[in-house]
Amino acid sequence: MASQLIENKLKLLPEKAGCYLMKDVKGKVIYVGKSKNLKNRVRSYFKSSQEGRRAELVKNIADYDIIVVDSDKEAFLLEVTLIKKYQPYYNVALKSGTGYPYIEITNEKNPQTRLTSIVYKDKGYYFGPYPNVYAASATLKFIQKVFPLRRCSGYTGRPCLYYHMGQCLGSCFKEVPQSKYDEQIKKIKRFLNGDIQEVKKDLTNKMLQASADLEFERAGELRDQLKYIEETVEKQKIISNDHTQRDIFNYYVDRSWISIQVFFLRQAKLLRRESHMFPLTDETDPEDEFMSFIAQFYAQKNRVKPSEVLVPKGIDQDELAAAIGIKVRTPQRGQKASLMEMARENAQLKLDDKFRLLELGQRKTKGAQEEIFKALGLPYGSYIESFDHSHIQGADPVSALVVFKDGEPFKTGYRKFKLKGEVEHQNSADEVGNTREVVRRRYSRLLKEHERMPDLILMDGGQIQVEACEDVLRNELNLDIPVAGMVKDDKHRTNHLLYGDPFKGQPFKLIPMDPKSEGFYLMTRIQDEVHRFAITFHRQTHAKNSLVSRLDSIKGIGPKSRTKLLREFGSLKKIKEASIDDLRKAGLTLTQAQAVKISL
Repeated sequence: MASQLIENKLKLLPEKAGCYLMKDVKGKVIYVGKSKNLKNRVRSYFKSSQEGRRAELVKNIADYDIIVVDSDKEAFLLEVTLIKKYQPYYNVALKSGTGYPYIEITNEKNPQTRLTSIVYKDKGYYFGPYPNVYAASATLKFIQKVFPLRRCSGYTGRPCLYYHMGQCLGSCFKEVPQSKYDEQIKKIKRFLNGDIQEVKKDLTNKMLQASADLEFERAGELRDQLKYIEETVEKQKIISNDHTQRDIFNYYVDRSWISIQVFFLRQAKLLRRESHMFPLTDETDPEDEFMSFIAQFYAQKNRVKPSEVLVPKGIDQDELAAAIGIKVRTPQRGQKASLMEMARENAQLKLDDKFRLLELGQRKTKGAQEEIFKALGLPYGSYIESFDHSHIQGADPVSALVVFKDGEPFKTGYRKFKLKGEVEHQNSADEVGNTREVVRRRYSRLLKEHERMPDLILMDGGQIQVEACEDVLRNELNLDIPVAGMVKDDKHRTNHLLYGDPFKGQPFKLIPMDPKSEGFYLMTRIQDEVHRFAITFHRQTHAKNSLVSRLDSIKGIGPKSRTKLLREFGSLKKIKEASIDDLRKAGLTLTQAQAVKISL
């Protein structure tokens, strides 16, 4: 029987082509499949009785993910890449690594065309891969007949059989000019890149003539040849012969939330993707937030930078390139533009699923919260508060608080904290010091204002954070509020609650949560919400501080002028777009306005 989480997700599946990744309780991919209709295929795993190995697979599925593409063929090709990457336990086919074949034009003095299952970095030309191996083989034979290069093993001093058949340029017995090879290679590349109209026209005419001459067997061969060519040289978006390392970013905005999708193209393959979602404030420009996300994405430690980043229209390529130190482009047409649209579609799908899952889960949220309190051995309480910290290598440290009431976000209770870096923790990356400061500030204020205290505090962390929180509550504020930690595994997934009360002689212990339970889903939701709320606040703080620093570096712009610009325009992008007159209307002198335009 499927968990409630999966039951809810099954209702959201699109009737589109794509791949699905089945995961176990640890988040490990255990099976990859593809379908031209994801809704029907994925639902079939859970809506009917299964037997044998498939029943064992379904029993171990705790969650799944999907990637939407444009056609069944693209899904087929993406499936190959994903299986090779994840090596899922339940995929018995395609695990050997041989994969589907490419058509290669070799890089040597006397080049040849051949099938290969491996792409080498040898400056040869590779086209594919092709799911229909027979069609690829038939197309290669056609190329060798119509666009001959070298067909034999090399120089022997006499013409080979293929030369007599017109399928070899004769390197077996003579020196073939490089210009002759270059001419043929140019034709082959054009053909395999989709320029097949003349070839199709010629084959069609020959097929019709053979049929008219009652040569039906010959006509059938020509018909099959047409089919194989069309199938083999159909343009692919998922895998191409362009080996430039690229990261593709696109986004979708709805209901004050932004969903960002990142595609990683390596070795001409869509190797993996990442999904990120976080809320926007009313005054936030989505394009600014999107650019800020990319800048901080590459600021992360150990993040490998590609050769090129692709972004959608409307993004300032020069400004972003300067910020991340990578070439930035916006594709206008063709394969890369199609990949960009695919990223946007998947970003929308992720955000739509999030909202619909939340709507489906509203009726169950109170019961989910009851499960958390029951797991901790506590009487039911309505209010849960959760903290998280955010910084980049100690810079611009902040904390955030979210409140859940009866299993639902209580957003009027959310709070943001700019950490002051008190004496006890001058190192702003100190988790203990940050925890003590924010807990002290939060609950001393509630005491002072006689506000309602939470029934449970969930810390995004382990025993260190829990002990720091409990110490401030008990020893400084004389408060008795249960505190538990949301503990993550090595894949950064919350999977246990940590709970204990040293003040009552109760040692800390890890409390597992059933991954298929509503309580587990709510715990994960709280952890995601506080994490995203903290990151969003940190991005805003970091961006504002960076903007202030940029304005402070402009000669003639002091604190008062800076405040005028921030109040009037709000972002660096809008300041850059402002005219001299706009800047003067904001209160700057002509000299100051000119300095701003020159500097930015």
